[in-house]
Amino acid sequence: MNIGIFSLTSPLHDEQSVGKMTDEFLGSLGITYDWRGEDFADYGSYPLNLIFVRTGGTEGLFLSLMPSLLKKSDQPFYLLTSGKSNSLAASMEILSYLRQQGYQGEIIHGSTKEITERMAVLEKVQAARKRLAGARLGVIGKPSDWLIASVADAEKVKAKLGMELLDIPMDELLSTLASVPSLPLAESCPDPVVAASLPGAERIYKALRELVAVHQLDGLTLRCFDLLSAVKNTGCLALAKLNAEGVAAGCEGDVPALLSMMLAMSLTGMTGFQANPASVDRVKGEVLFAHCTIPLNLTARYEYDTHFESGIGVGIRGYVDEGPVTVFKVSGDLSVYYVAEGQLLRCQSKPNLCRTQLLVRMDDPNAVSYFLTRPIGNHHIVIPGRQKQLMEELLRNCTSSPIL
Repeated sequence: MNIGIFSLTSPLHDEQSVGKMTDEFLGSLGITYDWRGEDFADYGSYPLNLIFVRTGGTEGLFLSLMPSLLKKSDQPFYLLTSGKSNSLAASMEILSYLRQQGYQGEIIHGSTKEITERMAVLEKVQAARKRLAGARLGVIGKPSDWLIASVADAEKVKAKLGMELLDIPMDELLSTLASVPSLPLAESCPDPVVAASLPGAERIYKALRELVAVHQLDGLTLRCFDLLSAVKNTGCLALAKLNAEGVAAGCEGDVPALLSMMLAMSLTGMTGFQANPASVDRVKGEVLFAHCTIPLNLTARYEYDTHFESGIGVGIRGYVDEGPVTVFKVSGDLSVYYVAEGQLLRCQSKPNLCRTQLLVRMDDPNAVSYFLTRPIGNHHIVIPGRQKQLMEELLRNCTSSPIL
């Protein structure tokens, strides 16, 4: 953990006894931290900054420090308390004041297990917020025409998460692509259509890589269907490789989907699989997710095929290990989100769907009905593992509300 612990102590209490209590309490947690004591100069510099309210009678001391603390950090105020020496009572008074003033905060209190588990979650969430702040996301070629509900509010994204959206014309990609040489590839494919398209798909990847470098992008979403007519190829392979390399790369210019992928990556290190729900079975609680690209690092193995809708270019048929997954989507203004956990039952390869197909059984029946009653657009993000708690914690700090 990368945690800084700052302290508040009433001068009325004996420092020797308070110090002994502090050592015993923090030692019982078994965590790694930097003890900053009453020196708040570095407050806000850690992924997680804790204010250890060691005694009662510290409310006025906190009030005097509060203006400078607000300048140093936009994190919620996390008040750690052992419950001894009236520390919990003081923390409650401080938190009540913070809420009256419109600020966020929380008291970290309970058993050793409760405290350490809560601190682990908060450390991951605050580290994720630091990674998101200042991120630059490219929207290459505008969202696809059919994404009528999938729009984003750039100002709110900037205000709530610190991420910047940049519009990059499709012509810039095409111009860059024209200067990328075609080189022989080590990879091959028995399908002659796919084999003939692989060099061009690799050139699209290199062109996007160049735009990432030029614009210093942390992520991008591509109006990929325009490539079908412009260069008779697809961006599926390029997006699959970029995601595996840590650049969040989404399809069809879908900005809310890209935001969702960035949030997932900030917490888990994985961007996730952007996909359409192809079918929903409310009785079985199952959803089939499909798309023609998937981050290569999410797959146990993969193979090439054509792009489903057009029958040209290079599509990716990925196979993912069975196990727990999380399905996630945030709205373009970050006001609402959907997050639910389930089990990946199997991967399919039906010929009448996009090439990568994941069949997921959701844990909660209401999580399945959502897709037919209150969906946030069509694209959703599938992430390996059970990530709901982390996602909800991160979105809570953005004032988002769950849609379920």
